[in-house]
Amino acid sequence: RLKKARLYVEKAIKEKKIFAVQGPYPVIRRLLRARGWVERKLPRNGRQRKQQPGGQKKRPLEKRASGGGAEQGEAALNPCGGAQPSSGTTEPLHHPWPRDKESKGEREGDKEEDKEQCSDDSEDIHDLMSFLVQDQVPNFLWTIRLSNIDQELLSRIELVNRYPRLYALCTKEGLCQSLQNLPWFEQVDFNTFFPRCYRLGIMDEEEAFIEDFRLTAARSLLKLALQKARDRPVATEQPPKSDKVPGWRRSHVSHPVLSTAGPRSPLYSPLVEEALEVCEQHLGVLGHRDIDRETPSPCRTCIDWDRFLPEYYRVAHEGTRLVLSREQREQCQDLLQRLEEKLPQLGIEGSLNIWILKPSAKSRGRGEAGGNMGHTRPHGEGIPPSLCSPGIVCTTRLEEVLELAQSCTGPPSRVCEWVVQKYVERPLTIFNTKFDIRQWFLVTDWKPLTVWFYRDCYLRFCSRPFSLCHLEPARHLCNVSIQKRYKTSQPDPRVPPDKIWSNKQFQAHLAQLGQADAWQRVMVPGMKAAILNTLRCTRDQVGSRKGSFELFGADFLIGEDFQPWLLEINSCPTMSPSSAVTRRLCANVQRDTLRLVLDRKDNPTCSIGAFELLYREAAVASCLTVGLKLMVTGCSLKKL
Repeated sequence: RLKKARLYVEKAIKEKKIFAVQGPYPVIRRLLRARGWVERKLPRNGRQRKQQPGGQKKRPLEKRASGGGAEQGEAALNPCGGAQPSSGTTEPLHHPWPRDKESKGEREGDKEEDKEQCSDDSEDIHDLMSFLVQDQVPNFLWTIRLSNIDQELLSRIELVNRYPRLYALCTKEGLCQSLQNLPWFEQVDFNTFFPRCYRLGIMDEEEAFIEDFRLTAARSLLKLALQKARDRPVATEQPPKSDKVPGWRRSHVSHPVLSTAGPRSPLYSPLVEEALEVCEQHLGVLGHRDIDRETPSPCRTCIDWDRFLPEYYRVAHEGTRLVLSREQREQCQDLLQRLEEKLPQLGIEGSLNIWILKPSAKSRGRGEAGGNMGHTRPHGEGIPPSLCSPGIVCTTRLEEVLELAQSCTGPPSRVCEWVVQKYVERPLTIFNTKFDIRQWFLVTDWKPLTVWFYRDCYLRFCSRPFSLCHLEPARHLCNVSIQKRYKTSQPDPRVPPDKIWSNKQFQAHLAQLGQADAWQRVMVPGMKAAILNTLRCTRDQVGSRKGSFELFGADFLIGEDFQPWLLEINSCPTMSPSSAVTRRLCANVQRDTLRLVLDRKDNPTCSIGAFELLYREAAVASCLTVGLKLMVTGCSLKKL
């Protein structure tokens, strides 16, 4: 056995086929072994291993433990002389920013993967070979967290599955800031694929958000005026008092409900006239008619916002009636049509002016809502809690967002803690259930930018029917890590119990709706364009390293017109199989990634599965003008 292991190891060293895996990736481990690679195993959970008595100290792959004196990558042997079984770390997948406490369900999921991985690694021959290569620098590293790896050794590893410094791309604050700079790189309006977003704690952006909130309220009032043109509130479902979410704390944030408890005092035409005036002034700004104006934007000064917004809240959230003349109805329709030509997000705005607040640098709904979200007004009886995941809050009141902003304002050098983004009130639903799409793409180089798009993806459903009258996580947050807390909830019998669909199932559903071409005609081109434009405006801020690559997961929401809207981009997307669909697709994308980054080097014509080249930048951009004459001056040197 030892002789066989030595021969296998010698061949792997000669062919540069030593690999290391950190994290629950049994598929990667299995596929590399099938290619003749030998694994140098890493310590499990960062625990130090014992050194064989009299043995030689090996070079560590992971960083020295904080507070520990010995190095973490030493070889381990059991007293009988065999290799001590070990497996990769079972740390949960996350983004490269500080991690938070994981939920019990997530820890249990990681334990299941750990069992699978331990079973996969139980063969003595692999443990023995791992011991024999402990002094070798891996040629290939697949890790969940680059910061865990010794930086000196990392520079000697040929191929790594991660890029450093992804903050500008893979955090909500970084993405928000990067896309605001998109016009400097491309003639593309990011408002066509990314819901409006602002960083709280940044003065200029807070002021821009305040103006945006007010203008959206004015537009929403015009929409509500048309909906209530018959001088009565729109009938809406009233949530029951017992509709509480177990395990989620109640939020003090307001909730958009149109009350049907009884008629309210009607608001007559002056409020609508003010909204018409604001929208007309805004059209002038959009048309650059105020380019020479030195005074503040007329949208800020043309009406008394401190009086307008409370009246708007009464109409939007308390069921107050509006009385319109025929002329005003026509003016509302005409103005909204003209605004639609200038505002690409008008269709997804809805009429309740809902905004979502998210922690700027956390994933999967993690974090805790900060600040005292108190109120100066009483809440109605029976109003359910707002959407309040730990760290995610929906609100319809400007003062509540500003109160949170004041609580998180820090020194200029400190990154903002929260972003506020326009909530998509009119998403496409399936069986009246909200869903989003996890779309993979692979970056194999940043300079020149080279991007591969994966043709297969999957949909993630919520656990309860979509409703703006019930802002709770089960209806509005599609993350698997959140929805698995509602396993007993089933929005519709036609939604699968595991709440996952493949894109093939989605296409079949679209065909039944008579929209068979919507996937290839609208959604796929829209997702490709959003991904590419985002990468173009962030590549200069990402750590580019030759020999690295990374698989990313982009999350998209689909509008009623089938237009995709980018929500976020995740580094190191989870490969944990939460359903039969994801078990197959996650295994496939890992297989095809290895084909692309390993097999294709030796065989450029080999299959790369469902990957297709999305974009490859010219290797060298020529800066010479046509017809430029070059001349070389000097004298030749004679050989002695």
